[in-house]
Amino acid sequence: MFDSLADRLQNIIQNTARQKELTQDNMKDALREIRRALLEADVNLRVVKAFISNIKDKAEGEDIIKGVNPSQQLVKIVNDELVNILGQNEAPLNLGNKPTTIMMLGLQGSGKTTSSAKLAVKLKNEGKNPLLVACDVYRPAAINQLKTLAGQIDTECFTIDGSTDVTQIVRSAKEYAKENNYNVLILDTAGRLQIDTDMMAELMLIDRMFQPEEKLLVIDSMVGQEAVNVAENFDAQLGLTGIVLTKLDGDSRGGAALSVAYCTGKPIKLTGTGEKLNALETFYPERIATRILGMGDIVTFVERAKEVIDEEDAKELQKKMEKAEFSFNDFLKMKKQMSMFGSLDQIMGMIPGLNIPKDQREELTHEGEKQFKKIEVFIQSMTEEERNNPQLIDSSRKRRISKGSGIPLHDINIFIKQFEQMREMMKGMNGMKKNLSKFAKFGDMGNMLGGKLGMQQMMKNMRKFK
Repeated sequence: MFDSLADRLQNIIQNTARQKELTQDNMKDALREIRRALLEADVNLRVVKAFISNIKDKAEGEDIIKGVNPSQQLVKIVNDELVNILGQNEAPLNLGNKPTTIMMLGLQGSGKTTSSAKLAVKLKNEGKNPLLVACDVYRPAAINQLKTLAGQIDTECFTIDGSTDVTQIVRSAKEYAKENNYNVLILDTAGRLQIDTDMMAELMLIDRMFQPEEKLLVIDSMVGQEAVNVAENFDAQLGLTGIVLTKLDGDSRGGAALSVAYCTGKPIKLTGTGEKLNALETFYPERIATRILGMGDIVTFVERAKEVIDEEDAKELQKKMEKAEFSFNDFLKMKKQMSMFGSLDQIMGMIPGLNIPKDQREELTHEGEKQFKKIEVFIQSMTEEERNNPQLIDSSRKRRISKGSGIPLHDINIFIKQFEQMREMMKGMNGMKKNLSKFAKFGDMGNMLGGKLGMQQMMKNMRKFK
């Protein structure tokens, strides 16, 4: 997420660490580089000018604290301005009325239909009972796609076969929702390749007749500055209540996120951060700012951990670790939870102090995902008894597993040896506090993993099992 921009800004800030204090001369150089970084990230020129101007004013004003490291001062200034540009505070959905109507808007290809389904998943997890409503009557594939997604997430999709009257569909959906205790309607409206009169006329009719509580514009974050033009046009006609940015996990530049909220004055409410249907998150400006500046996002890390890790399973797993009864089946369960948590790249981006260069992080992510898949094949080639009792695996069983999985015997020996070492390390640990205290003896965990020697050792271990 925003890798290119993040790397540039972090390098600029690190360069100021060599200065004794922030002055007009060294700030002039830093501001010039920040301006370049923002423009290369496809940030709107209005935003760049405001961003640079505000940083300059603060750097030259009374906000500078004497005796504080210049790079730390610049981090504070840039962080505050990033938060300001991104919208300052999170903007929750307005879900007061029953049923609440959420109108999903956007051009074709922006991810509107998929985002509608993702929003339904998010609302269900928050205790709501959403109803998806197929309002794109011009593109049959859109209706079929929404029906398919609804089936995958066990949510009903309301349609009227053969009807092209969108107002009739919405009216009937609202009545159906009241009768069947649905408290949120998600309207997946029609999109076009570009904004046109007919599309806007239909959307304005729905807006005026049903007065939805939320009018969310779905924008592909990869389009950069064009996001501003699209958002301003929709807002002028419909009066948006918020924005949903899709594909944020793949946006290495950040132009859309850093431009659209500031230029339109409308908050970014939700972001799509992956292909899975649970990958829709509330947008927190301050958390995104800290991640751009390499300071991690421990709050999101903990929240996501709570979502995917079952407390009872965690307690049971802890008991097994303490008794060295951790099995291959337990390993598979942990891997499944990790995949729900996000990619290794996403996880590393949320850990404070884990300042790993982009190329090394990508290599580590690639190697890690590849080895996890290989290990999964290896474990699935075992019998159920072998998975639960690793000590049963002797030489003859290893040879059979090797043939069944297509993995060389040498690699299997390495993994089993590493697995046994891990079990021994876990043995006798009395809970997470004792585990963390062991890490603490070696200093900061983020620096330990992110340092040059730590990275080299991690990559060396990853390459052993190939």
